[in-house]
Amino acid sequence: MQALVLKIIYSGIIRNFLKLIVGVKFDKATFLLQEKQFVIVANHNSHIDTMALMASLPSSIVHKVKPVAAADYFGKTKLKAWFSNYFINTLLISRKGGKAIHAMKKALEDGYSLIIFPEGSRGEPDSEQQMKSGIALLLSLCPGVKYVPAYMCGMGRIMPKGDGLIVPFSSTLVYGKPTLPNSDEIKEILKQIKNDVDMLRKSHC
Repeated sequence: MQALVLKIIYSGIIRNFLKLIVGVKFDKATFLLQEKQFVIVANHNSHIDTMALMASLPSSIVHKVKPVAAADYFGKTKLKAWFSNYFINTLLISRKGGKAIHAMKKALEDGYSLIIFPEGSRGEPDSEQQMKSGIALLLSLCPGVKYVPAYMCGMGRIMPKGDGLIVPFSSTLVYGKPTLPNSDEIKEILKQIKNDVDMLRKSHC
């Protein structure tokens, strides 16, 4: 039942709303159907980011993709946690201790794909923050899982941090190619991911 609900919400309602009303231009993501699983790695400026990424996915796999989210915010109450898990399909993680990587690794082992924002919290519109090393550690522990770089332009102006109002604004979501890390060293993996995301930003935004 949840798979059908997610398909209706993201492939139907939200995709059309973001494209036709808000002005989001989606890159085609049908290439993801060729991948058994993957980790989408994207910049982060707005709560709209997660909605846009989920709406861009092929409808047949949207229920197999879990956006990673902070439990202290999206799971602050039992009701909020249930809502996040059911309607956003989140993987709620603790930002304290070392449990986050274990939870993400377990989700991949269970066959899910993930959406991760390595910057952590949302930044200012069209600005970048330092990527945290968790994504590189995760990929080093899960050899064979590809990452998919993604970059979003203008999302922070649609729904800026601290503002719950959605404002129409021309924005873009672009994807790079599914890629395996060239190294098992965390610093090198992180550098590779950052370079791929930077290339998307420079070529499309």
